Amino acid sequence: MEIFAQISGWIVAPIVIALFVGRALDRKYHSEPWIFLGLTFMAFFISISGIVIITVKYIKQIERETKEKKLKQDKNNERNNKL
Repeated sequence: MEIFAQISGWIVAPIVIALFVGRALDRKYHSEPWIFLGLTFMAFFISISGIVIITVKYIKQIERETKEKKLKQDKNNERNNKL
């Protein structure tokens, strides 16, 4: 559930910020829709970067836990073989 919340935050936050800031700046500088579109594209790439960072972090965590579990299992097997 934690990973879902983190990824959702990386998707929603940049897009919502780009939406409000882009529209406000477009109104101020009479440049509709260009600033909005530019910020939306930037938000998209920021979201992708955040998702990749979180995914890599969790993959490393899963690999580490799997390795620790395997080592523990191997030690238990060695102990059982000695008995």
